[in-house]
Amino acid sequence: MKCPRCSEGTRQVKNGKNKSGTQAYLCRHCKKSYTPEPKRRAYDDEVRKMAMRAYYSGVSGRGVGKIFGFNKSNIANWIKKNG
Repeated sequence: MKCPRCSEGTRQVKNGKNKSGTQAYLCRHCKKSYTPEPKRRAYDDEVRKMAMRAYYSGVSGRGVGKIFGFNKSNIANWIKKNG
């Protein structure tokens, strides 16, 4: 494994875990903390499209959240981002 900043491959040590539970590492050469393969924490595009369709067809943000099992603020953020 190599550091993404300095490409040093020999002085890498484990450095706990990040919020999603993936192993974090520390480069002892340049002191950069990084995660080599972070988990993708976003919803699939298909789920977003279905939720947006439901919202625009008249279901409230709270209702869409209950149907799809996520927070109503996600819908509000997607509307702001995508229009």
